[in-house]
Amino acid sequence: MPENTVQAMIRETFLEMAEALESGHMGGRPKIALTGLGSELGEENALQGALLAAGQGVDVTYIGTLKADGLTHVPAQTEDEARHAMEQLLDEGAVAGAVTMHYPFPIGVATVGRAIIPANGREMYLATTTGTASADRVQSMVLGAIYGVITAKACGVKDPTIGILNIDGARQTEIVLNKLIAGGYPLNMACSRRADGGCIMRGNDILTGTPDVMVMDSLTGNVVIKMLSSFASGGQYESLGYGYGPGISQDYDRLVLIASRASGASVIAGALQFGATLAKNDYRAIAAREFELANKAGLKELLDGCVANRKPGPSSDAVAAPAREPVTADIAGIDVMDLDSAVELLWKGGIYAESGMGCTGPIVLVSDANLDKAADALRKGGYIN
Repeated sequence: MPENTVQAMIRETFLEMAEALESGHMGGRPKIALTGLGSELGEENALQGALLAAGQGVDVTYIGTLKADGLTHVPAQTEDEARHAMEQLLDEGAVAGAVTMHYPFPIGVATVGRAIIPANGREMYLATTTGTASADRVQSMVLGAIYGVITAKACGVKDPTIGILNIDGARQTEIVLNKLIAGGYPLNMACSRRADGGCIMRGNDILTGTPDVMVMDSLTGNVVIKMLSSFASGGQYESLGYGYGPGISQDYDRLVLIASRASGASVIAGALQFGATLAKNDYRAIAAREFELANKAGLKELLDGCVANRKPGPSSDAVAAPAREPVTADIAGIDVMDLDSAVELLWKGGIYAESGMGCTGPIVLVSDANLDKAADALRKGGYIN
C-alpha cells in the first residue's frame, strides 16, 4: 500500500480525534476495514457488503481493487497486499478494527461467532469458531466460555447465559467452570430446554438458541456457524448472521474479525457492524475486567489442572473385572474420553461396572446396591461433578 495513502488516513484520524475532543463528543463512528479479495463469490460481493454496512452507519475502509462512493479506498492487488495493508492500518490506529476472510491468529486466540437462529431470529454467540484458544481441548473450551462472555457483553448482553455443547470434553469443561464459579467468577449457566435440563446443551438447543453463548471447540463451532449462516440458501452461501467474529485472548490487541470466503454480502455487512459495535463499546476494557475476575477466581490454576489432573487411559496391565452382576443403575455426566478409565477405576475398587451410551451421552452402569458407592468414587476421582 502506498505510504502516502496510509499517512493521509492517519492524519485524517488524528484530526477527527482532535475535533471530537474539542467538541466534547467522543462517540464517533469507528473506522472498520474490509479486505475484499479472496471471496468465492467474487470481489463485487465483498464490495456490496461494504456498501450495505456503510448505508447502516459503519465507516468502512475498503481494501482491494474496486472503488465505490461512500467508502475509503486503499488499493491492493493481491490477498497478501491486502493483509499487509490491513495490519498497517490497525497498527497505526487508522482503523479501529478489520474484517478479513483468512487470518493466522497465534495460539491462544480464538474467534467468537455471532449467529442468527433461523427458527426464531434469536442471536447466539458461538465460542469458538476459528483459531485455537489452547492446544488442550478442555482448556480451550474453558477459555472459550470467557471469550464468549466478553463478546456478548461488548454487544450489549448484560448477563449472558452459558451453555456447553454435548461434545468430547463437555463434562470436564463443566467441572472446571463450576469450580471457577465457586471461586467467585460470576458465570450464568444456562439450562437446556430438554427435560433433563442442565448446562450441557443438546442439538435442539442450537436450533432454538437456548443459551446466549454456546461453548464448543473451534472445529465444531466452524461447522455449526456455517450451517446456521447458510441455512436459508440451502448451503450455497452464507446469508445470515455476523460471521465468525473477533479473535479474543487475554493479551491480544488487534480487533480482527473473520468472514468466510462463502459469506454473502449481508453477512459481510453484519461482520462490519459487529466490529464497529465491539470497538465503540470498548471490548478491550470489558475483556480486561473479565480476565481480572476470572484470574482472581483461580483461572490459571484451574487451566493448569486440566492437564495435571487429566484422567489416565485404561492401563496397559489388564484389570480383572469383579464378578458380573446385573447393572440396572446408571451414572451420567462422564466425558466420553474418560469412560473406559472410569470403568477401570471402579473395577479396581471392587465395583462391577460397564460402559454404555444413554440418550444424553456416555454412562457407567452399576448395580442399584453399588450406585452411591460408585458415584462417590467417580466424584472423588474427578470424573463427575
